[in-house]
Amino acid sequence: MEITIALTKGRILKETLPLLAKAGIKPAEEINKSRKLVFDTNIKGVRLLILRSSDVPTYVRFGAADIGVVGKDILLEHGSEGLYEPLDLNIARCRLMTAGVIGVSSQKGRIRVATKYVNIARQFYAECGRQVDIIKLYGAMELAPIMALSDEIVDVVDTGGTLKANGLEPKDKIFDISSRLVVNKAAMKMKYLGIQKIVDSLERAVG
Repeated sequence: MEITIALTKGRILKETLPLLAKAGIKPAEEINKSRKLVFDTNIKGVRLLILRSSDVPTYVRFGAADIGVVGKDILLEHGSEGLYEPLDLNIARCRLMTAGVIGVSSQKGRIRVATKYVNIARQFYAECGRQVDIIKLYGAMELAPIMALSDEIVDVVDTGGTLKANGLEPKDKIFDISSRLVVNKAAMKMKYLGIQKIVDSLERAVG
C-alpha cells in the first residue's frame, strides 16, 4: 500500500520537513539540493511530491496524492471539496489582509482591488457592503497601488516589511492563515490505517 504526500514549495516546505522528521518521515535524499519532484522516504511505501501551493488540493482531491500540506488561504480560495482537513500544523503562520498606500484612507464608493485571491476578496468586500472591481494578478501585488492599477490589494502578510518597503500598509485583516494537513476522502477509507498513523504522528509532532 503506497501513500503519497504532496508538499507545498517554498516557505511551507522549509517548515514542513522538520515536522515530518519529528513524525519519523524523512526524504531519502536532500530535497533542497535536487531538481526532482518525487522523493522516496525512509518509510517503505511513503513518498513525497513537491508542488506549487495551488496544485496541492487538486492532486489530493483527484487522488493523485493521498495527503497534502497546504496553506489555509489556498483552501479558502479554491475550496476543499473532497478533502478532510484533520490537522492545523501551526506552521507558516501569516495573515490575509487588505493593504493600501501608507496614509491614504480607503475611498468611498467603488474601488479596484488587485489580488490572486479573487473569491476571498469578492466575498470579503461584499460582506463589508463595498462595491469593488477585482483585478487578478499572480505576483508583485505591491506594485498595483503604486502604479495606480488598483486602490487596494488583498494578499498574505507576514512581517509587513515588503508592504512597507513599497510604500504600503496593511489595513483590514480577513483571516489568520496557517498550513493545514488535508486528506483525500476516498483514500482515508481505502488506506485508513496507514494514513491515520501518519496523521497521529504529525499531531504528536505539532504538540
